[in-house]
Amino acid sequence: MTLRTTLAALLVVTLAACGGGGDQAAPLGAPIAPNFSDNDPVDFGRQNPANYPVHGIDAARFQTSIDWSQARRNGVNFAFIKATEGGDLLDLAFKDHWRGAGRAGVARGAYHFYYFCTTPEVQARWFIKNVPRSKGMLPPVLDMEWNPFSPTCAHRRPEAGVVQDEMRRWLRIVEAHYGQRPIIYTTPKFYKENKLAGFKGYEYWLRTTAESPREAYPGQSWRFWQYSMTGLIDGIKGEVDLNAFNGNRADWSAWLAARGHQ
Repeated sequence: MTLRTTLAALLVVTLAACGGGGDQAAPLGAPIAPNFSDNDPVDFGRQNPANYPVHGIDAARFQTSIDWSQARRNGVNFAFIKATEGGDLLDLAFKDHWRGAGRAGVARGAYHFYYFCTTPEVQARWFIKNVPRSKGMLPPVLDMEWNPFSPTCAHRRPEAGVVQDEMRRWLRIVEAHYGQRPIIYTTPKFYKENKLAGFKGYEYWLRTTAESPREAYPGQSWRFWQYSMTGLIDGIKGEVDLNAFNGNRADWSAWLAARGHQ
């Protein structure tokens, strides 16, 4: 699948924002239509990623080489960058990705991968220690999914009430520090097993690479959709996750103005 044909004719509007946090960020330019392709395309039917004009990526240490300026020119308008995991792991590429995205004028946010073997208070403090409060940054993200690969936490799966309590504790601490209500990232399995349809008051970033959000999360509103793990973008070595913002270009401008760190 390629989005370059379907979205190349979209108009753009001008956004004005900037970032900081120790590394001066370039002003955000107008949103650029995605010039992406996909190694493993999916037909999502009527709710297709091509229906949404503003796209971006998420990145971690697995993205070993990103030319952020080139990626930006090819339609990477935003990036969620992995910062921390559990209570003591800092993603090795976070600082480089954070600086690179900021300097290229890509709207940047940081996410934390949650572990159920460490208290939410310890994990929140670890995230805060490593993620600067940067002007214009996107809201922090709490990544909630089961982790089957951890040698210590793989089999620790609390009941839904415990999960939701721990989420609230992390979210309250992080919101108080950054002055932004965090976004929740999740997967269909985790969402269903932990009854997150009833976890209200937060914007959601939903992972669903086989079905549309409407099919995978019936009735759930969302702000971002991670629709592919196999994206190809000039400027990024190898495959990368692709994401769409739920709204038009004017919605994107308004959301950034309302939700970016002041």
